Parts: sequence; C-alpha cells; structure tokens
Amino acid sequence: MVVLISFTGVSQPKYEQEMQKAFDLWNADKPWEAVNLFERIATVETNNWLPPYYASLISVIHSFGEKNLAKLTAQLDKAMKFLNDAKSISNENPEILILDALWHTVWVAFDGAQYGMKYSAKVTQIYQDALKLAPNSPRVILNKAEWNMGGARFFGQPLEPYCKDVQRAIVLFANFKPEGKFYPTYGLKRAIQILEDNCKE
Repeated sequence: MVVLISFTGVSQPKYEQEMQKAFDLWNADKPWEAVNLFERIATVETNNWLPPYYASLISVIHSFGEKNLAKLTAQLDKAMKFLNDAKSISNENPEILILDALWHTVWVAFDGAQYGMKYSAKVTQIYQDALKLAPNSPRVILNKAEWNMGGARFFGQPLEPYCKDVQRAIVLFANFKPEGKFYPTYGLKRAIQILEDNCKE
C-alpha cells in the first residue's frame, strides 16, 4: 500500500503532463505547436479556463508585429475563439481581461490610424474593469501602465507619470503567488525592461 501511494504520488496526471509539454513547446520557440496542444487539452478539460487562455495568449503575443493583414486576421480570429471559450468558463477573471485588452491592442499596433479610434476607449475600459477586480495584480497594473505609455507616446506626451505604476508592479511581482498550478506568472522581465527603456532617472 505504501509503495502504491508513493508511486501514484510521483506520477503526474495526464493533464499536467500535457500542459507541461505545451509550455515546453512554447519555450522551444514552437508557438503554433504549443497552441495546437493547448487546444487539444481544452477539448478534454472543458471546465478549465487555462488551456484556451494559453492558446489565445500565445496567438495574441505572436501577432504583434505581423504585417500581413490576412494572416493577422486569421490568427486573431482564432485567438478570439479561444478567448471566448476561456471567458465562458471563468467570468470576471482579471487575467482573461488583460488578454482581451491585449487582443485589441494588437489591432491598434497594426494600424493606429484605423483601429486606435475604434478600440482605444474599449481597451482603457477593460483595464479599469480588471483593476477593480484585482487592484493589486502586478500584471493588471503593468499592462495598464504600458497601454497608457503607448497612448502618451503616440500623442507626444511624457511617459514619466506611468513609471511609478511600473515600479509598483515590480514590487508586487516580488510577492506574487499564483492561485494554482499553471496560473499566469509572466510579466516581471517585461516590467524591468519597460522601466529601463522609458523611466531613466
């Protein structure tokens, strides 16, 4: 009995093995293979928001800088499908709200003249909603600050007012504890980079 318990304690559930495999693919610079695996996991884990969330997140992150409109549209349409799946499982989730804001930000970054007016107010509102849900989330604070910096840069305004938010996010990252295994933990490196690039003394 003791041997059996020890053995089952060591073996990972199938879900954890597959999730780790997907993260390994992403880390090995195989984002679309990772997306496909997260999508397959999502078809099994139908009450778990994390697999569709990561399928969407990777699709969104790897859409920044895409110049081909047809390719971008296909990627973001797929990302929105995953995003909606995650939303249907976990409502009022600040991590999903951040991802929703990033989805719209890709379009603004692609063509500010066309999509800036269309989506800017929406993105700002999404971050306000996320901040109400999670006022001490380092990712919410960081992404909101970066969004505001982008707007300030576009209009030729100073970035300094948002540096304190980036600094606060870095402090909060130091004490951040994810709610569960595979929950989002990213952002600290990005925060440090933003601070170094935009907030020099």
